[in-house]
Amino acid sequence: MKRIILLLFAVCLSHSGLAQDKGSVLITNGTVVTITDGNKENADVLIEDGIITEVGQDLAAPIGVETIDASGKYVMPGIIDAHSHIAGVDINEWTNPVTAEVSMEESINPNDVNIYWALAGGVTSIHLMHGSANVIGGQNETLKLRYGSSMDEMRFKGAPRTIKFALGENPTRVHGQNFNVKPRTRMGVEQVIRNHFDAALDYKRNRKDYLEAKEAYEKGQLSKPPVPVAKNARMDALADIIAGEIRVHCHSYRADEIMMLMRVFNDYGIKDYTFQHANEAFKIAPELRENNAYTSVFSDWWAYKFEVYYSTAFNASILNANGVTNSINSDSGELIRHLNHEAAKTVHYGGTSKQDALKMITINPARQLGIADKVGSIEEGKQGDVAIWSGDPLSIYSIAEATFIDGKKYFDRSEDANDMRLQANPEEDFGRSQQRWYDANGRQGGSCMRGAEMRFTNQGMKYQQSTK
Repeated sequence: MKRIILLLFAVCLSHSGLAQDKGSVLITNGTVVTITDGNKENADVLIEDGIITEVGQDLAAPIGVETIDASGKYVMPGIIDAHSHIAGVDINEWTNPVTAEVSMEESINPNDVNIYWALAGGVTSIHLMHGSANVIGGQNETLKLRYGSSMDEMRFKGAPRTIKFALGENPTRVHGQNFNVKPRTRMGVEQVIRNHFDAALDYKRNRKDYLEAKEAYEKGQLSKPPVPVAKNARMDALADIIAGEIRVHCHSYRADEIMMLMRVFNDYGIKDYTFQHANEAFKIAPELRENNAYTSVFSDWWAYKFEVYYSTAFNASILNANGVTNSINSDSGELIRHLNHEAAKTVHYGGTSKQDALKMITINPARQLGIADKVGSIEEGKQGDVAIWSGDPLSIYSIAEATFIDGKKYFDRSEDANDMRLQANPEEDFGRSQQRWYDANGRQGGSCMRGAEMRFTNQGMKYQQSTK
């Protein structure tokens, strides 16, 4: 009966506006890492029309459905990266300390080869984020890595709206140091947020009063038309944050700043937020848990600028031990290819359990993005985003052999050609093309400050002076 209901659900979904290219497959005899219900040995996973309909043993494939033998292999949910800039065309709208009105939804490059590389690492979804040049930046976009699809087809249908905030050095350098406008200090960052929240509340109230008065005037209940209050996309977005309709993901490093923003959010009743990077979060783990705040951190990456000198590879384990829902992210086109290794480091540093380590790249980021009811674990009724691994995903010797999104295979190592991994250039050989990409992109190419670096170059300073 349950299977019939799930199939009816899948059929209804396929005829709605949420329809995507879906597939069916039966994966048999593997160690199924469910994430939420332990590991199941010699188990099968049946995906029909993009939905996981059964998890068990000795399952039979429906007519026309491919069967893949995963004997001796592991089957786990697709990895989810809560902080990514791959497939992004524009990353930073850095011209104002607050740009909540802009969105990454039109800044998606579905042909970025990084998508294919991520699929080769078992990644199925990413959180494509605006950069960190602004105190309150643009709105983000949650994507499924349907390589070869259109921009619209890559969108994760039903994912909640999210927005990027940033604390500390990035916004103070871009705006205070280079534009000579608030914020120049960490104190100023807080006031930018508070001032704009207050303005948004005033706007929402005034706009509501105006619309009600306008309606009354049109019905003949008022003798004079009201003074118009123009619609403002920036204020609308800020009001939606306060109303809980947009989740905040905040670039942050220092413990004092994280504490500051939690106090601000408490004052305005904002409850659903994640601190990205959060290198000093281990210092205030109990406070984060008390506020039900999420964290999304690097495994062992710090000291790349002054405010990130104080950190520890035990950060994720300390947060996890204190009950904080933590994820491991990449913020990089290179790290995203082995997020399983990044998660494994938490087992080494701090003795995090293997199950909790895997949660940090599956169900935990899904919770932070508001999509845990759809992905992040292998459960009946969830979407068929899974990867087949040659061995234990936390082992450095294991590799992703196949990656499925909605039951459709988007990566198969047995069919993988060398030139699939490169941005095509017929004038270069394979090795030179690899090096050229890394030289052009590498860590900097995935950086939160991409597109804003010109503010800190001689060329950028000359441009600034010429426009004064």
